[in-house]
Amino acid sequence: MALYAIGDLHLSFGAAKPMDVFPGWQNYTDRLAENWCKLVKPEDTVVLAGDTSWAMRLEDTREDFRFIQNLPGQKLLLKGNHDYWWTTANKMNRYLQSEGFDTLHILHNNSYTVDGYAICGTRSWLFDVGEAQDEKVMNREIGRLKASLDAAGEGEKLVFLHYPPVYPNASAPQVIEVLQQYGITRCFYGHLHGQSIRYAVQGDVDGIHYKLISADGLKFCPYYIG
Repeated sequence: MALYAIGDLHLSFGAAKPMDVFPGWQNYTDRLAENWCKLVKPEDTVVLAGDTSWAMRLEDTREDFRFIQNLPGQKLLLKGNHDYWWTTANKMNRYLQSEGFDTLHILHNNSYTVDGYAICGTRSWLFDVGEAQDEKVMNREIGRLKASLDAAGEGEKLVFLHYPPVYPNASAPQVIEVLQQYGITRCFYGHLHGQSIRYAVQGDVDGIHYKLISADGLKFCPYYIG
C-alpha cells in the first residue's frame, strides 16, 4: 500500500464552472486521470486536500464524485474554501453510501490509519498577509484540528490542511502552535494557484516540513508520501 495526496481538483462535471479558462488547466481532468492511474493502485490511499468540487449542493457532486470513485484507490476528503456542498459528516456519509461511492471517505473531526500513518486534518482558515482573520472561524478550525489529532491512532501523525499555515515572512500562529504541541513534523496544504505557487513555503521551518499539494502545483499528478 502507498499514500498519496493532491488538493484543489476543482471538478465541475455537474457545474458550469470550467477551469480550462485558467492558464495551465487545459484538459486537466484527462491529465489528472492519466497521471493518477499510472501511479495509484487499488490498495493505495489518496488524501484530497479540499476544493474537490464546484458543486453548490451535496446532491450536485454526483458526477464529480463518480469521476473520483472510478479512479484507483481509497480517497480521504477534507473541506476547502470552495466546497460549498460540504455539510455534516453524517449527511455526507449517508450520501456517499446511498450513491455507492465506497472509495470516498470524509476527513472531518476524525482520523484514519493508513499503512502506519495517522491521517489528520481540517480546512484551517484564511491567512493572507494584510487581511484580517475571522477569529471565531479560526478557533473553530483549531478545535477541529485538535479533534482530528486526538482521534489519531498509532503511527506518525501527518497533517493535511487546505489553507497554508505558513507564508513568506508570516504564519498562522494558532495553527503552528497546535502542530508543534502534537509533535507534527510533516504538514501538507493546498489553496495556492498560478503565480502564488512560486511563493509557497516548502521545506523545513522550525522543525516542520511543509509541502504544497494543490493540483496545478503538482502538475496534476498525485504526490507520493510513503
